[in-house]
Amino acid sequence: MANKVQDILKSGFSADLLEAGCDEAGRGCLAGPVMAAAVIFPLHYKNSDINDSKKLTQKERHDLRDVIRHDALAWAVALATHEEIDEINILNATFLAMHRALQQLSITPALILVDGHRFKPFGSIRHQCIVKGDQQYLSIAAASILAKTARDDYMVTLHDEYPIYNWRKNKGYATSEHRMAVFHHGLSPYHRKSFSLNRQLKLYM
Repeated sequence: MANKVQDILKSGFSADLLEAGCDEAGRGCLAGPVMAAAVIFPLHYKNSDINDSKKLTQKERHDLRDVIRHDALAWAVALATHEEIDEINILNATFLAMHRALQQLSITPALILVDGHRFKPFGSIRHQCIVKGDQQYLSIAAASILAKTARDDYMVTLHDEYPIYNWRKNKGYATSEHRMAVFHHGLSPYHRKSFSLNRQLKLYM
């Protein structure tokens, strides 16, 4: 399959299995939810533009979001809140968001492909964890795009409520600007209080 990711993206884990690609966005952020998406494409689907969301521009991601939603047999996006992250930790919250996305799919896949090396089984559906899977499988790459664009949009809406953190730009990630805003202004209600920077902040308050 020829495309711009050096021919490593594959349209399916197996030629005869309907797969759901699953990925997350926002796992390493200081604020906001972790977002996950699941995507099922038709068998043998090809698209040379779909790629790992981190390798795309913001405009490319938003343009491809419309393509993915149109072409997919089924897709869903879900989240786990910052409160849930603090309660059950970020790893379990990521699994929770992924499960919620999978639960929303209108089609039950035969196989779940997950970006990364850990996943909590989802019912009786077989799954496969793939390190850098968003660079190898179209369904995972598509899920990374849906999760990333949904979370970015969500953080922009929160920016309007708390502009001092500039979430419109940093989307809740631990940029130097965001860290300084936390040190100067304290935590917002949307910050993850279990994360290390927030624990360090308490030492200075």
